[in-house]
Amino acid sequence: MVLGAVAASCLMPFHRAPQRVQPVQHVHSPMLACLLAFALALGVKPNKASVDAVSVSLRKPFTARSALTRVPGTSLLDTPMFNASRRFALLLVGLLLQSCGTSTNEIEKNTVLDVQAVHRNALTIDAHADIEIPGQPSSYVGLDGLSKVAPDKMRAGGLDAVVMSIAVGPKPRTAEGYAEARRIAEAELAAVVSLAADPASGAVIATGPDALHAANEAGQLAFILGLQNALIFGQDPAAIDEWFAAGVRVFALTHMGHNDYADSSRPLFVAATGQREPDAEHGGLSDLGVAAIRRINELGGIVDISQLSRQAALQAIELSSAPVIASHSNVQALTAVSRNLSDEEIDRIGATGGVIHVAPFRGYLFDSTNPELDQAIRDVRRAAGIDEDYLYPFELYWEIKDAEIKARFLADVGALLGEINLDRMLDHIDYIAKRVGVDHVGIGTDFNHGSGIAGFVDASDALNVTLGLLARGYSESDIAKIWGGNFVRVWQQSDKQ
Repeated sequence: MVLGAVAASCLMPFHRAPQRVQPVQHVHSPMLACLLAFALALGVKPNKASVDAVSVSLRKPFTARSALTRVPGTSLLDTPMFNASRRFALLLVGLLLQSCGTSTNEIEKNTVLDVQAVHRNALTIDAHADIEIPGQPSSYVGLDGLSKVAPDKMRAGGLDAVVMSIAVGPKPRTAEGYAEARRIAEAELAAVVSLAADPASGAVIATGPDALHAANEAGQLAFILGLQNALIFGQDPAAIDEWFAAGVRVFALTHMGHNDYADSSRPLFVAATGQREPDAEHGGLSDLGVAAIRRINELGGIVDISQLSRQAALQAIELSSAPVIASHSNVQALTAVSRNLSDEEIDRIGATGGVIHVAPFRGYLFDSTNPELDQAIRDVRRAAGIDEDYLYPFELYWEIKDAEIKARFLADVGALLGEINLDRMLDHIDYIAKRVGVDHVGIGTDFNHGSGIAGFVDASDALNVTLGLLARGYSESDIAKIWGGNFVRVWQQSDKQ
């Protein structure tokens, strides 16, 4: 238990080489936790120099990409003293394991490389990321100005596949609004198709589980196309067929705001009236929404209930003839915001074979039980001139017209929330796994739409999730399910419809 606690505090920031390795014999989890705890306890974010120094010490070949150091004060990693200390720590680990009856050869074989093998040998899938269009301004990209799931970042973190979501925000429910939604959706689709067609990306668009596995075996990255907001369909569910023919396989009916198909978990704030939409317009799914779910099932698509209202989500779960997913939803019992899932929704998704994918989104991971924090957030919102009631702390920042006030508001709310790190995201994974089982939890980042926390800033940090799961006692099999196996199972069941 002590070793697990130490490991949990120091495992997060470790990067791996991009190449795949063959399966290895692993140390059992207590020994692995012991090794990781000692080997990484001296610091965070090893860069290439420090990792290579460890490799020399262990007399085992290993290369690593240069890692971005995002935590303040980590320049210590570049010093000779740090690298010497790390080698000394590994020597201590060796002595400890030898005292437990482990041979020197076994020590060299079962190093941190085992952890990287656990990660490599899983089919790692991010169930939801937004699409960035090159050259188009965005406040959601990485510090380098590029998508958080850019191919280079995927390779650096060992992320094999990502669901690229063709997502459109709220628009008027008029002919003009529907046309604008479709225009945006078509531009996003074209951006992904163009990226996959670029040989430098090393990526393909996977339209079925077999194609996904084939890409993975060939060492290619895979993009799976998703769609969010049935506003794109206008008022005709038959449009689903067109998008399916274009390669879309994951369908979510709502974004922010109700539409003709379903109620959203985030009723739209109408600036002209200064009020929100009613909590429900249809009482869940409308007749169009019911028809859409049925058509998605008939085509073999995956039904995604993220961002639906509770009533709409429960109706979709019961109506769907295949298990559903929540592609980027966290736990309401831990963070009480409307976008997170209630225990009732979690239970029904688990009971029907579905999967809930947890996101590293600060606004859905903060401690909502703190009344002082709640009041402080309300004060900041009032000072910025927006409604103090909120569905999540940053909500309505888009209504602030003054750029300076908007920037101050975002900074002030961020400061109030404090550092929310990967450990908090893992708490949400733990909650779901303990409540409905490890077969029903996955990872969907919502990168490129505000997500990113300490330890999981972008796709290059994906290995940190594996390290954190190992530190919490998840087995290699569990991790393979969480990282992609559960998603693939649902896709296979949907594909057979």
